Amino acid sequence: MKYKRILLKLSGEALMGNRQYGIDPARLDEYAVEIKKVHDQGVEIAIVIGGGNIFRGVAGASAGMDRVQGDYMGMLATVINGMALQGALEGKGMKTRLQTALKMESIAEPYIKRRADRHLEKGRIVIFGAGTGNPYFTTDTAAVLRGVEINADVILKGTRVDGVYTADPEKDASATKFNYISFEDVLKKGLNVMDTTAFTLSQENKLPIVIFDMNKEGNLLKICEGKNVGTEVNI
Repeated sequence: MKYKRILLKLSGEALMGNRQYGIDPARLDEYAVEIKKVHDQGVEIAIVIGGGNIFRGVAGASAGMDRVQGDYMGMLATVINGMALQGALEGKGMKTRLQTALKMESIAEPYIKRRADRHLEKGRIVIFGAGTGNPYFTTDTAAVLRGVEINADVILKGTRVDGVYTADPEKDASATKFNYISFEDVLKKGLNVMDTTAFTLSQENKLPIVIFDMNKEGNLLKICEGKNVGTEVNI
């Protein structure tokens, strides 16, 4: 395996499947199957999941809601998604722990780095919920922050597209995909990989990011095996 410890970032929208909002149990099951393939190879897995399928703070703020209040609501949405994913993974026989940046002891452990490390070493999958615990930070930033803290080898950002392109492939038929691109070139070309805070944090800590299509069967395992899937952003 190319990577010993990964941080998998999933968007909340990815859990909707073909629905307009909420969680599609079939999509959840598909993701659990893909994650199990990697887990069975001994890879240590941490996961950060967004909440956009339930609530997005920025959207709430644009509709007149207080931004801080909206962001906290979004954090709670990520915990709901984390619980759903936890249930799906445990249904496939994997041991998991849900840790949250906001205290809610009845359903999850508080985030403690040393405890997270220990769980990962024991082969448990750790799901980090509630983002960073602070408003104005995205779950992309939470993913990179947790990835840096637990010394992950890579951030794997599972999306609906199969990598980074020269332009939006859905709008420009001539757009070509990068197999590899440096942090510097992403900034120079103005490409959208992650929000600026998350991207800068990853660059400063020399933590590579792989953007890939999570909905294609076998992609997650192929990346961990070192195969050329998606786009790798590195120094």
